Amino acid sequence: MVQNPLYRQVADKIREQIRSGGLKPGDALPTEVKLQQQFGVSRVTIRQAIKLLVEQDELYSVQGSGTYVREQRIKHDIYQLRGFSEEMSSTDRQASTEVLDFAVMLPPPRVASALGLTEQERVVYAKRLRLLDGKPLIVEETWLPLAMFPDLSFEVMRRSKYQYIEQEKGLKIDRSEQEIAPVLPSPDICRLLGCSASDPILEISSRGFLSTGEMFEFSVHHFLTREYKFSLVAKR
Repeated sequence: MVQNPLYRQVADKIREQIRSGGLKPGDALPTEVKLQQQFGVSRVTIRQAIKLLVEQDELYSVQGSGTYVREQRIKHDIYQLRGFSEEMSSTDRQASTEVLDFAVMLPPPRVASALGLTEQERVVYAKRLRLLDGKPLIVEETWLPLAMFPDLSFEVMRRSKYQYIEQEKGLKIDRSEQEIAPVLPSPDICRLLGCSASDPILEISSRGFLSTGEMFEFSVHHFLTREYKFSLVAKR
C-alpha cells in the first residue's frame, strides 16, 4: 500500500484538529517552528502542508500576520428549492434579513419579460440583504406579480417569502428555473457585501413556478462566493 507523502499526512492531522474543534474558525495556526516540533518534520514539509490546506480552503493566509482557520463554507444545493431561512436552519448559526427596499412598481423590461407580464402590470419589488451571524452573504432582488400577491407586505419580506406563499396563501411551489453566471460586482453590491470590485461573485437569476404552471416570482441573487460552495449531482 502506497503511503501518502509526509506533507499530506501533516495536512490530514491539522485537518483533524479543525474537525475536532481543537482549532476553531478564526484561530491562528501555530508558528512553523511550533508545527515542526509538534509533528517532527522539516519546515519545507510544514509549508507544503499549509499550502495544500490553503488551496483546499481549510486555511487562509494574511500577509504579515499569519495563517488562520477558515470558517467552513456554506453548502448550497442548487437542486433543493429552499429559502435562505430554511437553508440556514440546518446550521447552528444565526440567520437574519434586512429589507433594503420595498415598493409597488411597474416592472423593468427584463422583469416583465421574465414573468410574462406587460410593462403596465405592476409588481411588488423587494431588495433584501441576507446575513449569517451578522455577516452579509447575499443580496437578493425579487419581483412578484401584484395581482397574485396584493397583500404582500414589508413585514412578510422580513421573514420567509416561501412560508407566506405556501402557508398563508395556500399555494404550492413547484420549481425554480435558474441561470448562474460569475460576474464582477457593482459598486452597490460591493458596499453591501463588503467585497472588492475585482472579486468575482456569483449571480443567480431564477424564475419560480407554482404547481399550476404559473410564474410567481423573478429573482436575482448575488452570492458572496468566498462564503459559499455550490453542489450538484450529475448522473449518467
